[in-house]
Amino acid sequence: MNQIQHTLCGALVTLLALLNCPAAKSATPSVRLDVNWPQFMARQDLVWDKLPEHWYDAAYMGNGMLGLMIYKEPNANYLRFETGNCALHDHRPGSNDLFHACRLLTGHFELHPQGTIVGGRMRLDLWNAETTADIETTAGHIRLRAYVHSDRMIILTQLSTTEGEAGCHWRWVPAPSESPRYLFAKNGGNWIKVPDNYPLNPAPQVDSTQTEGTSVQNYWAGGTSAVAWRETQRGDGRTLWVTLANSYPATDALNRCQKELCSAMRAGERRLERSHRRWWHAYYPASFLTLPDDEVKESFYWIQMYKLASATRGDRALIDCTGPWLTLTPWPNAWWNLNVQLTYWPLNAANRLELAGSLENALYNHTDELRRNVPEPYREGSYALARTSGGDCASEPVGIPGVSEAAEVGNLTWACHNLWLIYRHRMDDALLRNKLFPLLRGAVNYYLHFLKEEADGRLHLPTTFSPEYGSAADCHYDLALLRWGCQTLLAAADRLDIDDPLRLRWREVLDKLTPFPQDENGLRIGRDVPYAQSHRHYSHLLAAYPLYLLNRETHADSALISQSLAYWQSKRGAHQGYSLTGAASISAALGRGDEALDYLNGLFGRFLSPTTMYRESGPVIETPLSGAQSMHDMLLQSWGGKVRVFPAVPRAWADVAFYGLLTEGAFRVTASRKGGHTEFIEITSQAGEPLTVVTDIERPEFRSRRTLRVNQVAARTWQVDLRRGETVVIVPESASPELVVRPAAHRAKPNPYGLKR
Repeated sequence: MNQIQHTLCGALVTLLALLNCPAAKSATPSVRLDVNWPQFMARQDLVWDKLPEHWYDAAYMGNGMLGLMIYKEPNANYLRFETGNCALHDHRPGSNDLFHACRLLTGHFELHPQGTIVGGRMRLDLWNAETTADIETTAGHIRLRAYVHSDRMIILTQLSTTEGEAGCHWRWVPAPSESPRYLFAKNGGNWIKVPDNYPLNPAPQVDSTQTEGTSVQNYWAGGTSAVAWRETQRGDGRTLWVTLANSYPATDALNRCQKELCSAMRAGERRLERSHRRWWHAYYPASFLTLPDDEVKESFYWIQMYKLASATRGDRALIDCTGPWLTLTPWPNAWWNLNVQLTYWPLNAANRLELAGSLENALYNHTDELRRNVPEPYREGSYALARTSGGDCASEPVGIPGVSEAAEVGNLTWACHNLWLIYRHRMDDALLRNKLFPLLRGAVNYYLHFLKEEADGRLHLPTTFSPEYGSAADCHYDLALLRWGCQTLLAAADRLDIDDPLRLRWREVLDKLTPFPQDENGLRIGRDVPYAQSHRHYSHLLAAYPLYLLNRETHADSALISQSLAYWQSKRGAHQGYSLTGAASISAALGRGDEALDYLNGLFGRFLSPTTMYRESGPVIETPLSGAQSMHDMLLQSWGGKVRVFPAVPRAWADVAFYGLLTEGAFRVTASRKGGHTEFIEITSQAGEPLTVVTDIERPEFRSRRTLRVNQVAARTWQVDLRRGETVVIVPESASPELVVRPAAHRAKPNPYGLKR
């Protein structure tokens, strides 16, 4: 064939391809977000028609380090303003357990009225991240407004009163300085074993007048914590300024408090209010989601977005089991076999990656501690993380597989999966090369010591611990995380062109690792342990979710996941809220939107407080946040290199829209669905990664500034040559929908959250 024939043949192939491709038009479409943010967020506010009297019902505020909760003390005549400081940890030598190296309480202010409290109303204004209240007493009214400043370590509460309540006053009450787990045990938690010879810390030193004061707590293990406050008056209004600080091993916490207090007061109330609100008003519009027929879950979703930013910031504390709102609890630290992972999931799709730094810093900046968590004979080149730790990731020693009674080995690898998701939503290869790859390599290295080839030619793991269930050989939890870890290390090495000496070993593991144990009921806990008793944790289903090693794209996998999910949920006696959010996300992974919503609905009522807080034997923060991720999973998925838009939308959500959600590959996605049909999708590439999009639009038309090459590669699956910075809008062929995302029109109902009469 000569050159002319080659050219003609190529042109013919191109023409035939174009004739068989969906319409790809050169245009400049753009989806517009039309939201009155103050008005929209006001309908999500928490509203109390009566005063709360418990931690679970309280108004809560925070800035990723300091926290504040407001509620009426039960059986007493004052309001309680509970403070918290995420930086405050004990440092007792000898152990990294929940008694020696744990979060510590700070204390609370009491607002005592002149009369007897007879009622009141409160509102948590999400848009401005502040709480307002009107307290009615037999002597008059107290009106207050409180917030934790978004940036400064300062808490402000402004008061105005009628004449009869002009004499209301503040009182500071320092908290006990022992582990909240110890205090919980002493207050009825008799299932907790308290260490022998547990010494109490010295009494706090409180120095106060009617309008100002300080409280200093010294610890016998070293360091101090301090609280400083001052009340000012201007006209008829009064303002209480409060700051908290911690220092270790230094003892200058009080000096830090006084400097912060003076600096904030010099800035003044108006400037602080403006800067506080400016931060929050910039935070919310990073993305948008509205549910026309489900006001309860729409408000729930936005409360979780508020909760995330109240609980952490990129340069502040790791979110542990309670965030800034510590109270008496058996869980006064970070829990790494589920809680931290679930807590951080929703920030990826919600396009709030600026909050991820607290998790990244905790893990990337404490590799020395992660190495020391490994038993000494296996420490070289390995990292690990036991069940609990403080923000410095120093934990008890991780167990030895096949030796220790409960070797819970996979926690760090699972945490690395969170870091991988954060990377995949950013696509920052410098971060992958310098931080994530070395950390994941060390986490996988610990496993490699214990793999053994057996007579079947397969690599097997000795006994390890499946979280919340028990020990098993070839434990699913560890097999899934080890397989994912080796797979991800090879993918990262290929991407970064790293010639790592362990590449052949990782490949051998993938080729020879024993399959996930299963039986007639689905996936087992391990080779020698079936799923036989109710189990709230889905540690035996991790390969299906969140790792997607088993997934719906293979028929046999889909059947196995379905069988395993049904059998897991058939034994519900021990199930908790996250058993339902996990089941919802697994159902969404299977494309079953109605089933996902049924599971998610089970979270509401029994497990959630009126403020969306959550408890089991004590308060924990992760489950409602994982509920927000379940909603993301129903609306947008991006595992396996594909962007799936509306992959599992329940029929009850016939009309739904979102704007600016983020996927793996760093694609920003906006989409609208009406009457059960997708009317448009907008995708912007932020990193130039290959785009494969899955949509239920039967004959899609792709519109962009240039004519795009679009190829159908499977049913409802299209490859689009979208470059970095480019945007494509996908609509049904010849359709001209209005490219606008607006809040859904809701029926006039009271705000669903907060206490009602």
